[in-house]
Amino acid sequence: MSVVLYNTLSRRKEPFQPLTAGTAKIYCCGVTVYDYCHLGHARCYVVWDIVRRYLQWRGYDVHYVQNFTDIDDKILNRARKEATTMEAISQRYIQAYHEDMARLNILEADEYTYATHTIDGIKRLIGELEQKGYAYATGGDVYYKVRQFDGYGKLSGRKLDDMQAGASGRVDGNGPNKGGGPSKGDGPSKDDGPQKQDPFDFALWKGAKPEEPSWESPWGAGRPGWHIECSAMVRDCMGDTIDIHMGGGDLTFPHHENEIAQSEAATGQPLSQYWMHNGMVNVNGEKMSKSLGNFTTIRQLLDDAEGLHPMALRLFLCQAQYRKPVDFTADAIASATKSWQTFKDGLLFGDIHGPQLKWDDMETLKLNRESGAVQRFQAAMDDDFNTSEAVAVLFELAKELRRQGNLLVHEGNIDADGATLMQQWYTLVCLAQVLGIKANPEDISPATHDGPSDAEISTLVEQRLAAKKSKDFALADKIRDDLSAQGITLIDKPGNLTEWHR
Repeated sequence: MSVVLYNTLSRRKEPFQPLTAGTAKIYCCGVTVYDYCHLGHARCYVVWDIVRRYLQWRGYDVHYVQNFTDIDDKILNRARKEATTMEAISQRYIQAYHEDMARLNILEADEYTYATHTIDGIKRLIGELEQKGYAYATGGDVYYKVRQFDGYGKLSGRKLDDMQAGASGRVDGNGPNKGGGPSKGDGPSKDDGPQKQDPFDFALWKGAKPEEPSWESPWGAGRPGWHIECSAMVRDCMGDTIDIHMGGGDLTFPHHENEIAQSEAATGQPLSQYWMHNGMVNVNGEKMSKSLGNFTTIRQLLDDAEGLHPMALRLFLCQAQYRKPVDFTADAIASATKSWQTFKDGLLFGDIHGPQLKWDDMETLKLNRESGAVQRFQAAMDDDFNTSEAVAVLFELAKELRRQGNLLVHEGNIDADGATLMQQWYTLVCLAQVLGIKANPEDISPATHDGPSDAEISTLVEQRLAAKKSKDFALADKIRDDLSAQGITLIDKPGNLTEWHR
């Protein structure tokens, strides 16, 4: 069975058939680096990280490119506000992006590309469009002739009469990105409108403004529009046509629609075989927005007093199919946190209990791809990366491992075959890694507690053994009950031995 994905361009699921067998050239629209990443960015980049990981697990040689928009009105506005430079703002938030993504266990791209590093490619592409009659210069700006491109609207399904709102690069300039993808726009130029031949045309090059960064070009000093940046970066990094172009659903129009118009008018080739878009994030049923007071950064989520674990957040984002919207609520996060506890116990089962079960050959384990769990996981992920069903498969494994762990702690034995259990644990670890979910063995540390110290517990255990030996069962029971009330379990074993666990 092959991987099947939903292609926004065709509006249906299609088997994944890359340009070159066994490879996957993927471009993911990145962030505009003027602020910290928010919950919508977390959803976007967790989703595409999983798609990338799964294709690699299925044997594809993936080349994954992601861009940074490091020249934009919002960056310049923040630089003015803070009396610093565009470069300083960009570098600060590029670094912050990498820190936030690392905490969510999102793999680094194979290649990062930057708008300011692609100026030559941008100018070259604009020049080609001008020569072919798809662009025109006026007053230091260059615009794209939307009506000249016959296929305009094929991605979004919109008609020209519906597109006025996005003619200058923005659908809605109020508030942050609403959930699934980067928040950005090329913004109208100072004279945007009167100089355009048609209200639907959009800016490719924007004439220089006082005290703003600019680059020399055949049309005068200026800077690129937003849409042309991605077209040029894709072409410079991966050629005329790629396999998959990814981004948030809010980028379908106008950004991705304009990318297609630019690139395909210049090259005569499809920009991408497949277009994938993730759903938005709502907060308590409402769109995320600073004006509504429900705008939350990844850092706030992970660093607040509640202490949301990064893997609990990742698990929450995995529990919905990527094209569907997700609703961030207190109940949903509480449920994800509870699920993460089960996952963590399952993932760490081998590290905690392996020595006791004499799992001495763990290094030789191999994933059995013919097992029922692996087959069900693969069937779910092959069907348009259905992480909801995939997580359910893994939860069954984790839940059983947790049950066996509780048996070991409370009764000293398991009720399953040790070798089978070891294979189940290894299967869970391997498949969870495909979803980017992991628990670190180094996180296993002595629990902090307000109760008795280890030495005090050992003394009480000895006193209890002595009480039992002298047939003072009332005292022995009292010691057990007192320790149990403090979260300490005693396990009596043959040979007059007693083990204890917090």
